[in-house]
Amino acid sequence: MSRPTGNIRLKAARVAAGFNSQQDLADALTEHAQSMGIRGLSVGVRQVRRWESGNPPWPQPDCQRVLVHLLGQSLEALGFAPPWGSNGTRPDPVRRTLVAGGAMSLGRAVTPGRGGATFQPATVGTDFQAVTRSHRRLYWSVAPTALHPAVLAHATLGCALLPETASPTRAVIAAALAETYLLAGRIEFFDMREPSLAHETLLLALQAAGEADDPMLGSAIIAHMAFIPGWAGDRDAALDRMIAARTYARRAAASAEFLAWLGAVEAECETRCGDTRTALHLIGHAEDVLKDGNEHPSPEWMDWFSPARLAAFKGNTHLLAGHLPQAREALLGALEALTPGEAKQRTVVYGDLAAVEVAAGNPEDACAYAGKALDQLAITWYATGMDRVREVRRALTSHQHERCVRDLDDRLYDWSTTVSALSR
Repeated sequence: MSRPTGNIRLKAARVAAGFNSQQDLADALTEHAQSMGIRGLSVGVRQVRRWESGNPPWPQPDCQRVLVHLLGQSLEALGFAPPWGSNGTRPDPVRRTLVAGGAMSLGRAVTPGRGGATFQPATVGTDFQAVTRSHRRLYWSVAPTALHPAVLAHATLGCALLPETASPTRAVIAAALAETYLLAGRIEFFDMREPSLAHETLLLALQAAGEADDPMLGSAIIAHMAFIPGWAGDRDAALDRMIAARTYARRAAASAEFLAWLGAVEAECETRCGDTRTALHLIGHAEDVLKDGNEHPSPEWMDWFSPARLAAFKGNTHLLAGHLPQAREALLGALEALTPGEAKQRTVVYGDLAAVEVAAGNPEDACAYAGKALDQLAITWYATGMDRVREVRRALTSHQHERCVRDLDDRLYDWSTTVSALSR
């Protein structure tokens, strides 16, 4: 596998910010300079190309200000080394360092054999990858507050190992590191409800995928990054990231399952932004893609999607569109098709079924489904599932004096559930 060249960190930050080409970034920097009151600054694509080279020049002061302001990161985090170095001397352009910033930040790693780097045996890649796989499986049953620190610690180890390995072991570690950061970002977004933290972690994942030259992982990471603006109602930002995600998927010859998942992600973003019609069209296309299939296998790490989950996406979209019979049918089908290992998704489906029954004027059925969601949450905590239950309870306000709603409140606000909810 050929090692990617250039300033991986700036490239990753550019793509994450929605600038799919060097020309897009150049145009945005020129426009942003004017909005900041910096007159006469014009950034060309040739300058951006130099910044994304293997030995990027230190930007001029005005360019520094605009880059940092537009991309939201320090120059060092964007892959630039100051000409004076950290100890007052000019740094060796071959040397790569790991830079800390908020979380452990992945930088351009030391080239083995230069600058006193230590070689690790080839087995280190397989060993590091094995722990990554274990964390991936543990996510579906272990409490996120317990798993998250272990995943981040593993990522820190990967950052330390990366400078000490050569190809092809280096690519193995970089890919596993990207998957590790992706898992940490998923926990932060879906389980901990920390979108800003998730964005920073997913950006580290994207940088690691760039080091591994793995476009499939890159596509998955960028698609997860689309959830963040999508759930916040920023349609343009979400769709910009989906364009980038689909571009990387094409380079990787993605499987039908992976392409269907990309459609489901975009559909959820459209739904959250209020366009359920477009979302249902995307889901219909994803169903066709799954049905037709292709010869390409799905990556081993893609364990978060299935036809049942696509049906759950569809049911939620129908629910928000007010199509209650279609929503109920899709959600019941999803519930039947979910495997025992998909406990977290089961809580979401129960919550959506409860919401369907609220909207249909059936408070007793709604409370019954909400109770099943709480049963599952008592076994496997999932913030997204609890959010669904709380939305249902708010929708039951007009029925709050009925016995079924009071019973639901007794469960929703018992000691263990209240402490668990308020501690997250």
